[in-house]
Amino acid sequence: MAKGRQQAAWEFFGELLKERREVAGLSQNDLGARVFVSGAYIGLFEQGVRKPQPDVAKRIDEVLQTGGIFERTWRKLIDRSPYAEYFQAAAELEDLASKICEFESSSIPGLLQTREYARAVTRASNPLASDAYVEEKVLARLDRQAILSEPTRPMYWAIVHETALRIPVGGPAVMVEQLGHLLSHAHERRALLQVLPYAVGAYPQMGKPLKLMEFTDAPPTAYTEGVYSGNLLDDPAVVKRAQQTYDLLRAAALSPEASLALIESAAEDFRRCASTT
Repeated sequence: MAKGRQQAAWEFFGELLKERREVAGLSQNDLGARVFVSGAYIGLFEQGVRKPQPDVAKRIDEVLQTGGIFERTWRKLIDRSPYAEYFQAAAELEDLASKICEFESSSIPGLLQTREYARAVTRASNPLASDAYVEEKVLARLDRQAILSEPTRPMYWAIVHETALRIPVGGPAVMVEQLGHLLSHAHERRALLQVLPYAVGAYPQMGKPLKLMEFTDAPPTAYTEGVYSGNLLDDPAVVKRAQQTYDLLRAAALSPEASLALIESAAEDFRRCASTT
């Protein structure tokens, strides 16, 4: 299902939720109190701006006595997503964000990966998968990148550890292309890039990715990821702590100008390696 159709499906989910809630004679605050979320979040569900977690969808069915329709619809929409279940909500929120800030400790962020780099990363995690499976995952990642080319693109700020620039993912030639891709995005002002150099030593959020998203008409979120798991966080206190962590990373990183110089240096190192192989 294309992203536009996926969003339309969630909007239908929201319209159905509003209809059933009103039939039950409940306000958004009433329903929210019974399913343990705020009335404001019920409003965001009904607008298709946010997606409920599966336990919330199940509780909505119980309160509205809808025979499981919301839980089944939720699972059907998740199954149709090209993304892993734990990442789907975060991927869809990228498309709605007015600002995205992320940190990666050992790889290039997905929104900035080239096709060959994405293919090498996907193949490394799925060595026995078919070419069709790998290509599906690669295309899903490349589709996400369209937001950085749109007139209404979000402000995008990425901090990467120097490790991500040095690991020869796909080999030297792939890295030359990938690092050139980063430089192009920076020069075309589609992304603000900073590098956290080896010399910094220990740093906040060590070894863990972090993505912050802000929206015009919804509260900000933070997303972190582990092994086959992800956490989309929207508790205001937790998001504030995540934002403070990102501020510390930003302060420890090289300036944008020095960061681009380091990326260019790493690209030149890979260029020399490629020319000798």
